[in-house]
Amino acid sequence: MDYTEAVAYIEEVPKFTKKNKPENTWELLERIGHPERRMKVIHVAGTNGKGSVCAFLSSILTHAGYRTGLFTSPHLVHITERFQINGEEVSQECFTWAFAEVKKAIDAMVADGYAHPAYFELLFAAGLLIFQREQVEYLVLETGLGGRLDATNLVEHPIATVLTTISLDHMEYLGDTVEKIAREKAGIIKEGVPVIFDGRNPKSREVILAVAKEKHAPVWEYRQEMCKILDKTDKSIDFLLDCSYDEKNGSTLAITVPYLAEYQLVNSSLAVGTIHRIDPQHVVSDAVIAEGIRSTRWQGRMETVLPGVVLDGAHNADGIKEFIRTVVGVQEHRSVSLLFSAVVEKEYEKMIAEICESVHPTSIVVTQIDGARVVPAEVLSGVFRKYTDAEIFTEPDVEQAFAKALDEKGDGMLFCAGSLYLVGDIKAILQRREKH
Repeated sequence: MDYTEAVAYIEEVPKFTKKNKPENTWELLERIGHPERRMKVIHVAGTNGKGSVCAFLSSILTHAGYRTGLFTSPHLVHITERFQINGEEVSQECFTWAFAEVKKAIDAMVADGYAHPAYFELLFAAGLLIFQREQVEYLVLETGLGGRLDATNLVEHPIATVLTTISLDHMEYLGDTVEKIAREKAGIIKEGVPVIFDGRNPKSREVILAVAKEKHAPVWEYRQEMCKILDKTDKSIDFLLDCSYDEKNGSTLAITVPYLAEYQLVNSSLAVGTIHRIDPQHVVSDAVIAEGIRSTRWQGRMETVLPGVVLDGAHNADGIKEFIRTVVGVQEHRSVSLLFSAVVEKEYEKMIAEICESVHPTSIVVTQIDGARVVPAEVLSGVFRKYTDAEIFTEPDVEQAFAKALDEKGDGMLFCAGSLYLVGDIKAILQRREKH
């Protein structure tokens, strides 16, 4: 089976199986030899920011000279994006090898009467084999959905657990309040293992502290007053992080985060707190930490892909709030245009209404994501017309919509937002352009 056939098989998995009980995934890990036991795992959960925190951690550890694996989801263009070694996507050959090994174990499981692993469970197992083969020392591991029942939570002894910003999302699976969702996310906390978390929301903070106490887990929490912004540009933010919680480390750390969104101050600070907790002797210097953060590249989160063109995959309430906050800051000194799409299960009318309340684009181009979750571009345009007088262009084809948005941008900034699927489509368009 080659790479194309392996990906085709994996993409068919959701059609004939569903998420299983942890015991089923445990059986899969047993059959592939528990590779996760051979590496130092940092486990990251949360509603928003967990991918960015993972990217910052991976970059810092790589710059410190450690062989570092990174497992994230979803992918935007290629399935191999989910597996990185020292910041580099693994090869198709490496992924195909891992898939073949996992497929052998799955076939034996099914023959013995076990359920076929679900999509994410299969990819998690493949990732573990990849990281074992590549002899990583550290594995930065992002949860899929939730935490308590996530396949990644079968890792028994992580060296740290990280909980990023928690807000309302996937409520049909995780609960309809921040407290319920926080309880699910906090399910990754392990006995005696340090917990690093965003402590700004009192509701989630109370839950996390209670679970940490139950598990005798030492805590480090991010607080708003820890950061002082020094300078902002359209590409980066310079800030000081108060490290007075750690006498050995001194009082402040100067950091340049390579994004224009202020929420990346929170995510990069969580990464710093994590490194300080797993490295109490400060083998990893402040200079290495700062360089690791400055060098971090993470797709689709306020990512500048062309001059004045930014992609952001914000698609839930908290993500949209942060998106708006960033764009409002930009429009104070530059004109702003918008390329937008969304999928059907998201509260797209609420998203659009909130964007139009504060953001005043010179033009809006609306497109649609193909597939079963499509919201027709004309439907989205109709919603925009209810909330803004800006000029609106409706173009169902994403590539043509992107071209139109670039034409309309002028000397201002173009923000492409509303869905990670839109971000993925634009990334694919840019990759095709690079090849020609």
